[in-house]
Amino acid sequence: MNPASSASGTARRLNIAFVVDRFGNRFGGAEAYGVELMRELSQHHDVTVLAREYDPECDLRLPFVALSSPRGLPSWLRVLLFAIRARRATRGRFDIVHSHMNGFCGDVEVVHVTPVRYNWRVRSLPFLKRLTSYISPRVQTYLGLEGLRLRERPGHRAVAVSELIATQLRQAYGAQRNFAVVPPGVLRPELEQTGLRLSTRARLNYGPDDTVCLMVARNPMRKGLPCVLKALASLPGNCRLLVVGANAAARDHLYKNPEYSTLTERVTMLPETADVAPYFLAADIYVHPTLNDSFGMAPLEAMSYDLPVILSPAPWCGFAQYVEAGSAALVLSHPEAHEELAAAISSIANDPQLAVSLRAGGAQVVARHSWQEVARQYEQLYLACLQEREAVASVATVAPEM
Repeated sequence: MNPASSASGTARRLNIAFVVDRFGNRFGGAEAYGVELMRELSQHHDVTVLAREYDPECDLRLPFVALSSPRGLPSWLRVLLFAIRARRATRGRFDIVHSHMNGFCGDVEVVHVTPVRYNWRVRSLPFLKRLTSYISPRVQTYLGLEGLRLRERPGHRAVAVSELIATQLRQAYGAQRNFAVVPPGVLRPELEQTGLRLSTRARLNYGPDDTVCLMVARNPMRKGLPCVLKALASLPGNCRLLVVGANAAARDHLYKNPEYSTLTERVTMLPETADVAPYFLAADIYVHPTLNDSFGMAPLEAMSYDLPVILSPAPWCGFAQYVEAGSAALVLSHPEAHEELAAAISSIANDPQLAVSLRAGGAQVVARHSWQEVARQYEQLYLACLQEREAVASVATVAPEM
C-alpha cells in the first residue's frame, strides 16, 4: 500500500485520520497549523477530523467525528478519556492516523508544546514539587500518555514543530533519538489590501499618523502583553496597540490595573476570531515578546502580511531560530525587556528604511515556509511509515514457513 499525492508522486489516495482537540483557525497557532496542513493534504487524500470541537466558522469543511468528554472531570481525566476514544475510533480504520494529541493512537505524532517529560524530569524544579510529581495522578497520566505516544516502533514517527522542541525531546528521551522537524507553513494573503486596510483602520478609529502594534493571541498574557503595555507607556500617544483574541485575564490586566489607566484609550481589545486578515492589514508592526512558544505561527503569519516583526529570543520563542536577527526581525534579549521593546518599536516607526529592510527579510522567511512543502514532508513520513508497516507484515507472514 503506497501513499499518493502530486507532491510525493506516489500511486494512490490515502485515508487519513487527523486527531486534534479543537479544529479551527480561531483556536490558536497549533490549531491553525492543523487546519492549513489538512487543507493542503485534503486536495490529494481523504481526511477525516476527529476532535472534541469543530469550529462552525471554519471555511474548511471535512468529515468530522466528535470525541466529546464529560464535563466536570479533571483535565487529566478528560485527556485520558479522549486518548482512549481516539484509539478506539481510529484503530484499523485508516491508512494513516496523524495526531496532535497526547495519547497512543497516532502513526505520526506531532509535538507542538514543551514535552511533559522535559518539564517534569529535565527542567530544574523545587525538590518537593519534583517529589510529589511521582505520586500525582495528573502528572503520571500525562507522562504515561506521552511515553506511549513517543515509543519507538515500526511504522511510527514523532515530529517536532521546531528545532527547540526537538532538542527538548532528545533531552527528555535520549540524545540518540531521531525526531523529524516540520515547522509550520504560511500562505501569502490573496486580498485587496489597500482598501481593507483603510476601512479597518477607520472602523477602529486609527488615524493616518497612528503607529499600530498588533498582537494576535488566544492567551495574550502568555504572549507578553504586560511587556507590551509597559513599552507602550513610554511611547508617544500616536503609538497604539491592537490585541486580537483578548480574554478576561488580558482585559482585567489592562482595565483593573491603575498603572495602565492612561493607556486604555490607546489599546483596543477584540475577542478571538477566525478572520484575522483585516487586523494584520490594519497594523504597522507585529509584537511578540512571548514567554513560551515552541514555534510561533503568529509572527510568521505577520510576515506574510509584510509586517515588521519584533519577537522574543529562543528558548522563549522557537521561531527565533528561523530568522536572522536584525535582518528578518528584531529579536529582544529577553521577553520581559520592555525598554528594549519600546526602542525597537520606535526604531521601526521612525526609520522607514529599517521597516523596508525587515519586510524584505521577512518575505524571504515566508518563501521558505509554504504549506505545500510542509504537506510534502508529511507525505514522505507517511510513505516511510507504510513501508515499515508492510515490511513487518511481510516478515510475520514468511516466518511460520521458515
